[in-house]
Amino acid sequence: QVQLVESGGGLVQAGGSLRLSCAASGRAFSSYTMGWFRQVPGNEREFVAVISSSGGVTYYADSVKGRFTISRDNAKNTVSLQMNSLKPEDTAVYYCAADRTITKVRSATALYWGQGTRVTVSS
Repeated sequence: QVQLVESGGGLVQAGGSLRLSCAASGRAFSSYTMGWFRQVPGNEREFVAVISSSGGVTYYADSVKGRFTISRDNAKNTVSLQMNSLKPEDTAVYYCAADRTITKVRSATALYWGQGTRVTVSS
């Protein structure tokens, strides 16, 4: 069992930056692939980024590539999403997800999800 709690959301102007964090509790965090998704009301949950259990492999959605960076600290059981050059279209609720494989996380079928943190980017 893994519990995930996101933090770091807020209101920021376009062009600004935010850093989201996801704290995980439970066993064997370092064995889980971690990911970030986002969702706008009325839309499906959208893949943002994923990082392998060791941190050595990352993938990003085309819409955030070059602006967002996912990282993890297995000693602190945290995964982060550094978001730079934010755009109004990045406005969404951001969710942290965890599962054993990149495929499971990227396909939004991950076993564990956090409650989300809201990000609002004003123009």
